[in-house]
Amino acid sequence: MTKIPTDFASSSVSPEALDLLRRIADALERAAPPALGNPDFTAADAFVWQASGRRLSPVLKVNRVEMGLLRGIDRVRDTLSDNTRRFANGLPANNALLWGARGMGKSSLVKAVHAEINATRAAGHLPLKLIEIHREDIETLPELMGLLRADAHRFVVFCDDLSFDADDTSYKSLKAVLEGGIEGRPDNVIFYATSNRRHLLPRDMVDNERSTAINPGEAIEEKVSLSDRFGLWLGFHKCSQDEYLDMVYAYVNHLGLKADRDAIRAEALEWATTRGARSGRTAWQFIQELAGRLGQAI
Repeated sequence: MTKIPTDFASSSVSPEALDLLRRIADALERAAPPALGNPDFTAADAFVWQASGRRLSPVLKVNRVEMGLLRGIDRVRDTLSDNTRRFANGLPANNALLWGARGMGKSSLVKAVHAEINATRAAGHLPLKLIEIHREDIETLPELMGLLRADAHRFVVFCDDLSFDADDTSYKSLKAVLEGGIEGRPDNVIFYATSNRRHLLPRDMVDNERSTAINPGEAIEEKVSLSDRFGLWLGFHKCSQDEYLDMVYAYVNHLGLKADRDAIRAEALEWATTRGARSGRTAWQFIQELAGRLGQAI
């Protein structure tokens, strides 16, 4: 419990008032953000930022897909892998925005690249750390950056499904951290984000700003300029039928599923048709259905 100064406690203040003051002081202490400790980065190679407790929770087993199973995204895969490897080796690299079609492996690629870099790093090099920050915690990003700045490791800070609504101002915290702030992004940190939107903002909001403003260009510059902070824009587009089937067969071969190829093809196409989309996510969901029916664990 918070201590009340002796000279104050011995004054003419009534016991009831002193009790009230103690309770107010205790409540203020509980409401204040806890002091940031020094995380144990040797506990894992991946962490999740818990903004409410101002701490990093280690993730001992990352939910990831092997690099070889990511099909139809060869160009963006190689670009992100090269950028991340340069960063891990202490060379200049860019923040990256992975945008585009749902279910095409944006977040899976970030996690797969992280695993590949660590699996092939030179002897004696510290492992690259992956830290996920949730979209709703973006305003605490400067605090997280401050926590990482002095550490010897290099960090990929990753936000999945990043986007902002018209009345959301938390994007300003991200802009200041990426570029423009007095401290800027630490040399040992790079920021990767995935989004279905290229400019991280709803299209109707941008169009509305453009149509009603006296100076349309200046009206949307503040918000649209956020995506300019990302040196890499990597687009993910809907896959063709052949690419979708290639994904399905890759999973079948990798997992050793025993089923007739023609039957798999027909069922996989029907599965995609009933969901109105062909994507890596759709292919994986079909594989889970197929493996379940075959009684095979995956």
